[in-house]
Amino acid sequence: MAEPMTLEEAVAPLVADPARAAILLDVDGTLAPIVRDPEDASVSELFRRLIVDCTESYGLVGCVSGRQAAEARRIVGIGSIPYAGNHGLELLVRGSSEARVNPEAERWMAQVHGVIERQDSGELYDAGLRVEDKGTIVGLHWRGAEDEGAARALAERIAEEASEEGLHLHRGRSVIEIRPPVTAGKDGAVKVLLEGSGAAWAVYAGDDRTDLDAFTGLRELVSAGKLEGAVCVAVRSDEAPPELLERADVAVDGEEGVRELLSVLARS
Repeated sequence: MAEPMTLEEAVAPLVADPARAAILLDVDGTLAPIVRDPEDASVSELFRRLIVDCTESYGLVGCVSGRQAAEARRIVGIGSIPYAGNHGLELLVRGSSEARVNPEAERWMAQVHGVIERQDSGELYDAGLRVEDKGTIVGLHWRGAEDEGAARALAERIAEEASEEGLHLHRGRSVIEIRPPVTAGKDGAVKVLLEGSGAAWAVYAGDDRTDLDAFTGLRELVSAGKLEGAVCVAVRSDEAPPELLERADVAVDGEEGVRELLSVLARS
């Protein structure tokens, strides 16, 4: 059995020809550490400098996030790169002040929010279940609740109601998202970002189950002949799903590993 590739070996084709390469990065858990209150998430100044260094050489550097695109840009703090937000339902191009939102998803916003509006606000508060308004998506977070089990049970009950109305659900780290029944995922997000970029190779780094979709999207582009190759990087953590590591080309260890990845790429 062949030895697993080192990080340097995996990204060597991108480093060799950065003008025809793309760097795509997840935000929460990859560039920004997971924190108890998602509003406190931030990207370190070191990571910002490394990303900016990469923009000077690579054909495309962009971020893909489950957050709204504008919120992802606020956290990363770099306005000169594009952001795909809400798992591909939003696109915020470089320098733009407003994201383009999937029009089909917008038509379902009232129904998505209606599920939450019918809930007892006192019950939500007592359970410590935090409701995140993401425009076309609503997130139910129980991380940090005094009784996370009870908060999760309430989230599951609300999610069941949403599902019965035909809305889509997605489960992540201590969160359930209620989404419109519209095709959305990080597979589509990476394809939108890469379209017209001229990239021959692309690397994607992520830490959660939704990032498997990005891996799939890149490999579909390779199979279709639209990319010469792709590198899928898993960011290890205590909460990383096993299948993320199984399907990655190479894995790195948490924040230190992401720093190493960006440093190797920035040396091009």
